[in-house]
Amino acid sequence: MTKILLSLHVLAAIVAIGPVTVAASMFPPAARRASAALGGAPGLSAVGTVALLHRICRVYSGIGLTVPVLGLATGAAMGVLDSGWLVTSIALTAAAAGILAAFVLPRQEELLGRLNGEQAVEHRNTARLAMFTGIFNLLWATVTVLMIVRPGSTTGA
Repeated sequence: MTKILLSLHVLAAIVAIGPVTVAASMFPPAARRASAALGGAPGLSAVGTVALLHRICRVYSGIGLTVPVLGLATGAAMGVLDSGWLVTSIALTAAAAGILAAFVLPRQEELLGRLNGEQAVEHRNTARLAMFTGIFNLLWATVTVLMIVRPGSTTGA
């Protein structure tokens, strides 16, 4: 059962978190391009791209809730819920989810709303969004490393 849970946990992380990470990283430059294209026919297509990137982030972040659920189930099955590396991973996962929910998605919605209203977006706002997205991505990269290295692991790695 442990191997099945671990496999599902890893697959969920790849399928759910990967698209959010990529789409969120692509959003700020796409919003800048869409803002620059406002007023012309290409603007509609560019705004459509921004809307699609936001939808990917929103939908896959919901699906991403399965990652910590399966992770906790896997940790419980392996008897490692009290391990420092796992507690740290849980805290970093919670921080990443908080940044996504409190800073990334709302700012994406705000910028998308401006673009849909054919209002230009300021570079400062896209830069700030890129910073929060970078922090989100860095937290997930750290969690991934912790999951692979697992200090005190008995796998020999």
